[in-house]
Amino acid sequence: MSGNNMFRNIAIIAHVDHGKTTLVDALLKQSGIFRENQHVAERVMDSNDLEKERGITILAKNTSVRYGDIKINIVDTPGHSDFGGEVERVLKMVDGVLLLVDAFDGAMPQTRFVLRKAMQLNLKPIVVINKIDREGARISEVVDEVLDLFIDLGAGDEHLDFPLIYTSAKEGTATTDPAVPGQNMQPLFEGIIKYIPAPAGDDDGPLQLLINNTEYDNFVGRMGIGCVKRGKIATGQQVNIFDHEGNMRQGRIGTLYAYEGLERVTVSEAVCGEIVAFSGLEDIKIGETVADKDQPEQLEPITVDEPTLKMSFMVNDSPFAGKEGKYLTSRHLRARLFKEMEKNVSLRVEETGSTDVFEVCGRGELHLSILIETMRREGFELQVSKPEVIFRWEAGQKMEPMELLMVDIPEEKMGPVMEIAGARKGEMLNMTSLGPDQLRLEFKIPARGLIGFRSQLLTETRGHGVMSHIFMGYEPYKGDIRGRYQGVLIAFESGEANTYGLHNVQDRGILFITPGTKVYEGMVVGEHSREQDLEVNVCKKKHLTNMRSSTAETALRLEEPLNFSLEEALEYIGTDELLEVTPQSLRMRKRILSKHDRKRNQANFQSA
Repeated sequence: MSGNNMFRNIAIIAHVDHGKTTLVDALLKQSGIFRENQHVAERVMDSNDLEKERGITILAKNTSVRYGDIKINIVDTPGHSDFGGEVERVLKMVDGVLLLVDAFDGAMPQTRFVLRKAMQLNLKPIVVINKIDREGARISEVVDEVLDLFIDLGAGDEHLDFPLIYTSAKEGTATTDPAVPGQNMQPLFEGIIKYIPAPAGDDDGPLQLLINNTEYDNFVGRMGIGCVKRGKIATGQQVNIFDHEGNMRQGRIGTLYAYEGLERVTVSEAVCGEIVAFSGLEDIKIGETVADKDQPEQLEPITVDEPTLKMSFMVNDSPFAGKEGKYLTSRHLRARLFKEMEKNVSLRVEETGSTDVFEVCGRGELHLSILIETMRREGFELQVSKPEVIFRWEAGQKMEPMELLMVDIPEEKMGPVMEIAGARKGEMLNMTSLGPDQLRLEFKIPARGLIGFRSQLLTETRGHGVMSHIFMGYEPYKGDIRGRYQGVLIAFESGEANTYGLHNVQDRGILFITPGTKVYEGMVVGEHSREQDLEVNVCKKKHLTNMRSSTAETALRLEEPLNFSLEEALEYIGTDELLEVTPQSLRMRKRILSKHDRKRNQANFQSA
């Protein structure tokens, strides 16, 4: 077998937690790339620590398996729309997609998002109904939902006639008939060979390769990754590179790699249809075209949806600055953010009037919080503001981003959840029963209405509510949405919180800290039970006397403090507050730490 027919290039696209990475595990194991006695980690494609902890795919990754004489290049893509930039660029490398849908959950918002992107690129889909052995699986209903989704997205006949394969990725089985149990993944392998077209392109034409991803290797430096769309690429080859504006520069390919299983292997040449990585072009960027030296032709650059949220990233100026982190200065912060922008195509970083403050725009709260979490693990100290949506003005009218929100809740919680969504300008579109005592509600809601929604939903449903959302487009401004209802408890002075001080304060609200926590003036230490902010002294010590009372020896009891994750803290803080992020701590604080300066600033604001 020769030419492009040696290859099948596919991406696996799905909603979060529908089993993409587990399916890749099964394909890898059954293709024979591991030794029989080799220990293989679960979700082997999730190489990033954050991915393993959260059980989500954040970065698109390449692997390959062989089935007979054919090499199947597989791209595992993120399922969350916040990482849509990853999805959009890697879909340009492939000729077909496996659309993975959970047999119980059905088609979710992110399923819609990734399928729409695949259809825009006219990629051939194979629909894979996964988790068919799950309790409560609704196989036939889910197939109907997927068909409705294709129709809603305006699919033509070539897309509506999609092949169906039923799998249990966990068990490593696939079948074309849900009534006949599968034995292995062979039906899926054969479906990929049969239905996914071989790469189009001419082996003998002049080279064309679009850079879909970049990596950095400590030994060979910056590397470009992409699919050879035409011609051949070889080690040492002289090439021309087109940037996004069409300007051309020259370069030379260094070491060339292809993917075999989970490994990158050195090759001397790669033909049209192969997905490769290569070194030698130190300044290569995502979306650029590597072209033939003598007959250079540019491919269409990668375009991604615009960001919808923005935050300020700033140098940490709190009294505890520099105590826990390694990278503290604006120079470190600036270099790290601009380096991130080179590979994170959905991210925008802009400098402001202050050298210590940078405006960072992203696709959603999760997109930005993953960046912050990654930076704190690298040793950065910084402060961030509350996320804000990015408004647009069209024909003099203020427009705001809208989201399609899906909420799965217990039936008895329908009233309270509708009330929460209504207060945030949510408009109910649909309601579906998911079985006994379980409902799915669909809302159209402003993106700013989702900030803080998850924590409120979990509180109201006692942890049983599940939400997912996707960007729908811009619509006219829906009016003001009330922010946090309670004020906060603010540390009155710097020092160390103790049991006596906290015990005196806890009647005023809910505490966020424990005895022994070091605090500074202006730091948020709890939530007030009323709407106003309140200064409290959590460092107050018991006055010692030589008098004893009958209750003197009674131990002081403290309520369990409220602990925030990074995302919860970002949702919670107000517009006049910041979140201090260090490798060891998350501290909420007022922008203006001094009580007197805050009052003076408020008075000036009211008189202005």
